[in-house]
This record gives sequence, structure tokens and C-alpha cells, in this order.
Amino acid sequence: MGKIKDVRLILKKYTYRKPFHITGSVSTEANNVDVELLLDSGIVARGEASPSFRVNGEKVEMLLTMEDFLRENLIGLDVRNYAKIFEITDKLLATPSLKAAVQFAVLDGLCEELGITVAEFLGGAKEEIETDKTVGIDTVENRVKDAEEIFKEGFRTIKVKVGENLKEDIDAMLEIARVTKGADYIVDANMGYTPKQAVEFANVLYRSGVDIAVYEQPVVWYDVEGLRYVRFHCPFPVAADESAKRKYDVLRLIKEEAVDYVNIKLMKSGISDALAIVEMAKASNIKLMIGCMAESSLGINQSVQFALGTGAFDFHDLDSHLLLEEPSFRGKFVQDGPKMKLR
Repeated sequence: MGKIKDVRLILKKYTYRKPFHITGSVSTEANNVDVELLLDSGIVARGEASPSFRVNGEKVEMLLTMEDFLRENLIGLDVRNYAKIFEITDKLLATPSLKAAVQFAVLDGLCEELGITVAEFLGGAKEEIETDKTVGIDTVENRVKDAEEIFKEGFRTIKVKVGENLKEDIDAMLEIARVTKGADYIVDANMGYTPKQAVEFANVLYRSGVDIAVYEQPVVWYDVEGLRYVRFHCPFPVAADESAKRKYDVLRLIKEEAVDYVNIKLMKSGISDALAIVEMAKASNIKLMIGCMAESSLGINQSVQFALGTGAFDFHDLDSHLLLEEPSFRGKFVQDGPKMKLR
């Protein structure tokens, strides 16, 4: 038992509670794809793909055309032989979010048959994790107001989007730090700065007494030298996100000594590459955070299970489902303010 009988891809559309503004992009909706694997045991295993054209070059229409390909290549395979399925899905280079969703669905089906959670299958390292919540780009006043509200909700790690206006970004961070004392800050420029701007931003905040726990993707993704420059000229730990899509990207970043942190997103790497990145990070003393694209609770469940199972992450940026209008909660986890644990 455990053989795949059918594969279904289902388009799901979600609306953001408020427009989500990051460097060079404002999103009002998310178009995701549910992946369902029907097993001969009667189990329906599920995953979710959240494609990103900005990061991965994906469009949701591309994913939906892959249904026949997945049927042709996966029907008849047994989820107990998940490595064989991972080998096939590792070839989905143009649709990494679909790779992630299928790989998780395979583990979901396997674990349903075994009577355990995916987190337990991956090691069961943690019982609970704590996510941040994100402040998008807005006026200084509105960013401060949003941060204060997030802090009042109980979140003690606040992610702040910057990268479009250096002066406003500095002003916003100074004021956010003033009204949310005791919080940790992940500052994400989403490739918006030049290396020198990135260093200036960091040094002004440092001299003003503001500490940043993680300074994420300050420069454009292909400028590895620029990323390394920022790392060696600013006082805060520097993270790669858009520069670190697959395990081969992370290997290069480690070799180039360009980062202190890597932000793993399953939508970039899938389960297979994410597991490899975890081991590379351990071997090279690089720290990890885990992030998300625009997943609903079904997709965030994938990252929660991965984070709980591996226990590999210092920071968890798993809040996209909190930013979306969602008809029903579909995760196999409980959300209590910033805390997340299995049901």
C-alpha cells in the first residue's frame, strides 16, 4: 500500500488583508496551487505551491500545465520509496514551488500511513517554534504603527521591509526600535540597496544603538561580491534569501564567505535541497532562518513541520497565512500568537 493512484493540481486564490509592499512589488492577492496525491490506500496527501515570479521566475499557469507530467511520472510509485520521487521532482528546475509541494505531499502520505507526523519523520527536534510578523513598506508613520500593533499582539521578533528609500527606512527603524523595546528585528531589503547604501543603513542604526538580529538580502541576488562586502563592512549578521535558491547557490555563498545566515524557503528549494542546505550550514557554521512566499495555512504547515522536525533554525519567518484572508485553516498545527506547535 502507498502507491500513487492519481495527482491533482487545484488553483486557489487568496486576498491579502492589506496590500503587501516590498521593494519593487505590491501584492493584493496570492495565486497558489494545492497538490493532492491520491494513494491506493485511500489516503489523500496534500502540499501547497506558492509560485513567485520575482524570485523563481514562476507563474501559476506554468504549474498548472504540469499535471499530466506528474501523472505520467508519479502514478504507480510508492511513497515509501520517496527518494525515487525526490529524484524525479529534483528535475523540476523551472517550477521549484511545485517541487516543494509534491515532495511534501509524498512525505505527508508516507507519514499518514505510518501514523506519525512529518515533523517526527524528519527528527522531531522541537516541540514548538515562534514566528515573527512582517511590517511592509509604507509611510514611516504607518510602519511604526504596524510594528507597535505586532508587538502588542505578542510577537517578539518583528520583520521590517526596507529598500526603496534609505532615509525613510532609517527613520522608520529608529522609531520602531523606540516603541518596541525588547523586540528582535529582522530587516529585509529584498535586494533594494547598493552595497554602499546597505552598509550606510546598518552603520547609522548601529551608531544610534539599534541592534538588528538578521540583515536580509540587502543587495541584488546575483551580486555575491556585494553581499560579501556588506557582510565584512557592517556590524550585523547578513543573510541571503534571493541569492540562496538551491543547494548549489548556498555552497557558493559559503565558499565566498558572503553570509552569516541563509534563509531557507521550501518554495525555492523543495524538501530535498532544504535538507542538504541544513547539513551544509551545520558543517560550515552558517546559521539558518526559514521563510515563506505567500503560502496559506496549508503551505505554512510544510515549513512548520520541517522546522520542528529538523530544529535547524534560529529564526522563523512563517507569517504569510496571517496576512491572507483564508476561508478555513488547513494546517496541522496550532497558532497561539507567535507560537506554533503541532495539534
